[in-house]
Amino acid sequence: MCRSAYRNFRIVGVEDGSFQKTSQKALLAAVLLQKEWIEDVGFSYITVDGLDATEKLIEILSGWKFDAVMLAGLSFGGFNIIDPHEVFKHFRKPVIVVSRTKPNNVAVKRALQRHFADWERRWKIFEKVAPVYRVNTVPPLYMEVVGVSFSAAVKILKAEMFVCRVPESLRVARLIARGLSGSGRNQGL
Repeated sequence: MCRSAYRNFRIVGVEDGSFQKTSQKALLAAVLLQKEWIEDVGFSYITVDGLDATEKLIEILSGWKFDAVMLAGLSFGGFNIIDPHEVFKHFRKPVIVVSRTKPNNVAVKRALQRHFADWERRWKIFEKVAPVYRVNTVPPLYMEVVGVSFSAAVKILKAEMFVCRVPESLRVARLIARGLSGSGRNQGL
């Protein structure tokens, strides 16, 4: 499939809002885009450092028609980890995890061990998703893929780069999530 065919895909971008250390909840935003058009936006509050982000994302996506999901990393609301394999299993749509910097899984594992009694449960999600691929953008992006080949994921990613190196669905989801949760609003819910 050529790159232009991927431009017609309906892509969901998922990002979290800002929160303070004392917050109990963080905003999780999902934005459905086709080309540069926003088709739908969904929100949920997730527990900071909890284990409900995967479930909340599945609830948001239920009823939507989409071709792929892009996650801005695996951790949302601190260390509330979305399991891309569970999302793929539920919807049978590719899940692409995009990072602006190369993930440091050694540091992640150390932090999980230091702060969570259930660190092994959380760490298993990181292990399942490996490997991390480098995408040749300037500067480079990094991604992990579930349910799609690396080459197809790169085509989906690049078809979504309208404004900058960050895929548009993730860029818009970030703007919305941070805009709605910034300036102290919705903190500590």
